[in-house]
Amino acid sequence: MIMFSSMKGRSVLVTGGSKGIGKGIAAAFAAEGAQVVITGRDRQAGESTASELAAAGGKARYIQADVANPADCAQMVAATIEGNGGLDVLCCNAGVFPSVSLAEMTPGQLEEVLGINLKGTVFAVQAALDALSRSGRGRVVVTSSITGPVTGYAGWAHYGASKAGQLGFIRSAALELAPAGVTINAVMPGNIITEGLTDLGEDYEQTMAASIPLKRLGSVADIASAVLFFASEQAGYITGQTLIIDGGQTIPESLEAMV
Repeated sequence: MIMFSSMKGRSVLVTGGSKGIGKGIAAAFAAEGAQVVITGRDRQAGESTASELAAAGGKARYIQADVANPADCAQMVAATIEGNGGLDVLCCNAGVFPSVSLAEMTPGQLEEVLGINLKGTVFAVQAALDALSRSGRGRVVVTSSITGPVTGYAGWAHYGASKAGQLGFIRSAALELAPAGVTINAVMPGNIITEGLTDLGEDYEQTMAASIPLKRLGSVADIASAVLFFASEQAGYITGQTLIIDGGQTIPESLEAMV
């Protein structure tokens, strides 16, 4: 029987960890005994989440940071090392997905999405390189999406480009991280029930659920479980890879193909 290695005592940094999928990832690591640091731009939301995780028995704290700023990335990594004694796992989860048509998209809107989703991933990994190498069991897990790499959605051209870019990044980064024994992989969520998705309305949720073979939207726990696996010792021989977690949404050719 294969037993997964313990996360107890591991130092974990989750960007965009104050809500949604990031909060679910942080909660999963905290429940497994890891020392968790969450970052985000919203201090109130971040401190609230850290308090919530601590109240549940986990070790968690919040550091305000904007991953689009390289200086913030350096500071959040330094603070994590200072507080936890090192860094073992970096979860690049911070992301935004404002909707705007290609015809109306401004340079500023494009830069915001690319800056946080794509550049923020690169900046965070760059800042964590030395610490992850020193860990001896360094792991990077990137939250990408099916939108962009596999599917498309009107209004999310900038978002799709950023998420596809993340996958191009991890493949080359995997080669540079490998000599230090550090792995980097990505999870690609489909439609997951989060605050952001709820804002799109009940009709959207019902329509999307109807197009998913498992007939339900995913939970943040579904994503967190996959992230925990990529961070485990058992995934130590996996790098530069992706895992789609979408309930089978990307499989059928059309709704007619559904049973």
